Amino acid sequence: MADKERKYFGTDGIRGTVGQAPITPDFVMKLGWAAGRVFTRGGSSRRKVLIGKDTRVSGYMFESALEAGLAAAGVDSHLLGPMPTPGIAYLTRTFNANAGIVISASHNGFEDNGIKFFCGNGSKLPDEMEFEIEKELEKPMESVTSRELGKAHRVTDAAGRYIEFCKSTFSSDINLRDLKIVVDCAHGATYHIAPAVMAELGATVIALGNQPDGFNINEGVGATSPEALQQAVLAEGADLGIALDGDGDRLIMVDHNGAVVDGDEITFIIARQRYQRGLLTGAVVGTQMSNLGFERAVQTLGLEFKRAKVGDRYILEMLQANGWVLGGETSGHIICLDLTTTGDGLISALQVLEAMVRSGHKLSALKSGMSKFPQRLVNVRMAERQDVTNIAKIREAVTEAEQRLGDTGRVLLRPSGTEPLLRVMVEGQDATLVDELAEHLAGVVRDAVNGGDGQAAADEGQAA
Repeated sequence: MADKERKYFGTDGIRGTVGQAPITPDFVMKLGWAAGRVFTRGGSSRRKVLIGKDTRVSGYMFESALEAGLAAAGVDSHLLGPMPTPGIAYLTRTFNANAGIVISASHNGFEDNGIKFFCGNGSKLPDEMEFEIEKELEKPMESVTSRELGKAHRVTDAAGRYIEFCKSTFSSDINLRDLKIVVDCAHGATYHIAPAVMAELGATVIALGNQPDGFNINEGVGATSPEALQQAVLAEGADLGIALDGDGDRLIMVDHNGAVVDGDEITFIIARQRYQRGLLTGAVVGTQMSNLGFERAVQTLGLEFKRAKVGDRYILEMLQANGWVLGGETSGHIICLDLTTTGDGLISALQVLEAMVRSGHKLSALKSGMSKFPQRLVNVRMAERQDVTNIAKIREAVTEAEQRLGDTGRVLLRPSGTEPLLRVMVEGQDATLVDELAEHLAGVVRDAVNGGDGQAAADEGQAA
């Protein structure tokens, strides 16, 4: 099913501003009812759905709304409380539940919230099932009989179960006793889990962003704001820092010098460590936005590198379709399918820590195995969303830029999935040429789509 056929579901569930459609209590209750009907079709003897959330204040409201909707569909709710998205995926599988529901807006501020689902096997919901839920949403909500109503149960040991699972992905013959680690939990769903995992594996842990109050999730901390982690690592003289986002599926790291280590570099470190130990076969998957230096470094290992569309669901689809196990985004969504079913920031961090312990090298040395190419990204606002590939002037400008870069760079024009915005990305070995070509291309696009009146948004920076 094409994305345009979905009324509510985006690339990662349903998300928006709390109190504005569709993120309202009445809609979420009906969503729970609709999902419950779909998940228990076919006379399933199981009628059990897990519900977990991050730490934003609206989670209480939507947890109750989902619970009511599921009960009306005759489905039992098992409430996990604050739990990272990948933890909910894991527990859905181990509880033998029909599905798992995550109440989270990931890296967004507390004003937003969202709902996303996992199948009973802990994988993301296929398009077909999302479509079925949307069909149910169009029907009037009807409760089952009183005898058939679902019940709610509180799972009291959810955090402990997930902590033990995370530890099980770290080799038992090594430990973290020689490492001092700053762990930034973004005041989110990992606040009571990530520091515990690191401490129980032997590390000296300095916790950051571990005091959620319902309103401070992702506020100046976490994977999307690594500056706080950089300062803490330097101030504490730590060996490294780990930053997760609000729902724990994204990872950014900081080395002992305070330098940020992004998702491309993290995925490369994991790939190289697995390859050296004979544990990696098949291709490593990145996205259209993955740095060219990442691609070249993977190829230097003798491994294939493939690009999926931007979004961790597309990485996952490519991995599953080909039987591959490792992929990641620059933003820090990293998937190790041989360990779990979805992107998991904490488990990805443990794989990097294992590489550090086994090699005896600092994080700064491990990331030096790849050199990022200078990258420039310019956003060009358009009056309306449109396909620019049909515009001759733009095609000609792209071709000219590609010729000037040769085999040492690339050009990508990527429309935003949510607003009338075109991302112009140029990447290459020569930073000066990259900047020149990015500005020129942005100007050509601006003139072609807006008649010269459009304005380029602020440059999102250069990854170098």
